[in-house]
Amino acid sequence: MKRLFEPLITSWTSVVTHKLRSFLTILGVVIGISAVIILMSVGKGSTASILSNFSSLGANMITISGGSTSSGGVRSAAGSAQTLTLEDANAIAANVTDINGVAPTTSSFMQVIAGSENMNAQVTGITTTYLDLNSISVTEGDPISQSDLDRKTKVALIGPTAATTLFPDADPIGQKIRMSNTIYTIVGLLESKGTSFTSSDNKIFIPLTTLLSTMSQSVTTTGGHIISSISVQASSADVIASVKQQITFLLEDRHKIAVGGTDDFSLTSTDQITASITSSTSTLTNLLGAIAGISLLVGGIGVMNIMLVSVMERRREIGIRKALGAKERDICGQFLIDSALLSLTGGIIGVVIGWGGSYLIDYLGYYTTIVTSGIVILAVAVSLGVGLFFGFYPAWQGSKMDPIKALRSE
Repeated sequence: MKRLFEPLITSWTSVVTHKLRSFLTILGVVIGISAVIILMSVGKGSTASILSNFSSLGANMITISGGSTSSGGVRSAAGSAQTLTLEDANAIAANVTDINGVAPTTSSFMQVIAGSENMNAQVTGITTTYLDLNSISVTEGDPISQSDLDRKTKVALIGPTAATTLFPDADPIGQKIRMSNTIYTIVGLLESKGTSFTSSDNKIFIPLTTLLSTMSQSVTTTGGHIISSISVQASSADVIASVKQQITFLLEDRHKIAVGGTDDFSLTSTDQITASITSSTSTLTNLLGAIAGISLLVGGIGVMNIMLVSVMERRREIGIRKALGAKERDICGQFLIDSALLSLTGGIIGVVIGWGGSYLIDYLGYYTTIVTSGIVILAVAVSLGVGLFFGFYPAWQGSKMDPIKALRSE
């Protein structure tokens, strides 16, 4: 047992004997490890924050958008063509299986006026299924009803940010707003969804039929009512692919698209968006970790420098140990333990500082940070690896030292 712990005791004695030198060596590793933890925790926190924003889209959602238009050989962005109709949405609801609901919508940016206050807001026409499918609740008042849709009533639901802007000192329920020279009555206040780009806080919802009746080009030549998009919720994640295939075949048939032709619509599911975001943010997290790794590399070079100095200072010790029968692997192992102890100590301290720094950043609200056990284990393992990697050459050089020359050194 004593033989087992003797190299560790020798290494600890060396560290304590040269306190300032050991502190400066450890400091480089501490800075590197803490930087790795903080930057990777910021990356992971950002990933989690972005993905959480998509929870407002609802689970297992499929969004159907219009296709693209071409003019002079130039193709516009997807969704720019008005190829979807309310009748398409009704057909999907009636014919596609394994779905929980269908929510057709159309949107327009309008100037909204309430007394002396006004703002530009996204006004979205919705049906009774929209709020449930998109996990939006009405905190005050009533949601849009089927009766509102049937009678094309001029009522509106308002997001909390829009409500504060238009009615800073009044309860918005029952208040009047004017949009496109039409007066609407606010019947419901929506729950806050935060500041994500999917948030409904700054939006105004009105019955879809009401909005379509006020739009100049809302009817196709065949009598269909043009809409912007259709949201479909699959009953489970396992049937998303099947549902998308059913929708594709149905819309191709309704839109008279020949076999092998280009669809005039596009389908996007939340799992595709999530996978794309996860892939992109993982790359960003790894990049942040690599940037922080540069400072860890500098710390490793510092370990190598100090170990080279240590080998030169302990030449007589090496010569005596070799004269007493110590093998090259014993000498090499001793110096590797020395370097590993320095870097591992720096790694542990760096983990504590990095964890604390990540918590502080999150607490102060600068960024969302997440420190996982994987990050901590990786940081400790890397710090130990740095010590072994950068300590190998000095250890090897010490083990190859000629004992006679070593004993003659001053």
